[in-house]
Amino acid sequence: MTGLKEGNKAPLFTAPDQDGRLVSLKDFLGRKLAVYFYPHDDTPTCTTQACNLRDNYRLLQKQGYQVIGISTDSVKSHKKFEKKYGLPFPLLADEGLQIVKKYGVWGEKKFMGRIFDGTHRTTFLIDEQGKISHIIEKPVSKNHAKEILTAGEAG
Repeated sequence: MTGLKEGNKAPLFTAPDQDGRLVSLKDFLGRKLAVYFYPHDDTPTCTTQACNLRDNYRLLQKQGYQVIGISTDSVKSHKKFEKKYGLPFPLLADEGLQIVKKYGVWGEKKFMGRIFDGTHRTTFLIDEQGKISHIIEKPVSKNHAKEILTAGEAG
């Protein structure tokens, strides 16, 4: 779905996290980053994915990864989601759809016979120089941390 490719410079972004603090891609230069886009806070698959990343967060950090979640939900929604599940990483609010569109993960979806626009679950691994090292399209939510670690080893 995304027009971005491995080796491309990751599009810059700045958005508020669940605490209202502005977080920018530039804040992570010099570190490996897993940016995961997900449809909505506190929905079954998104919760499974977030909790898998939470449960494996120390292992991801040990391998050098910082984690950022991005959805089009509000700061307030992200705060409730973070508190309910004890999420240790920033969740960025992209209510204006700027980031999801820059990364090419916003578009037509089908669910239960309905067609609508929404966020396509996608993760971008970004290297220390700000380049996309790997793209995980349609991640398996219950095994997502392992997918990130495996892709990172291959990359």
